[in-house]
Amino acid sequence: ARDRNVGWRIDYFFVSDNLVNNVKSSSILSDVMGSDHCPIKLNLSF
Repeated sequence: ARDRNVGWRIDYFFVSDNLVNNVKSSSILSDVMGSDHCPIKLNLSF
């Protein structure tokens, strides 16, 4: 699944209503190896 970039997205970030305006971006780090999961990144600003 990872080789073809198909499959289920099962890793998520959930943020409260208090933080939603602080979310600047999110991404899937498909180049990072070490698991069958792709790490995810969340950028926040305070």
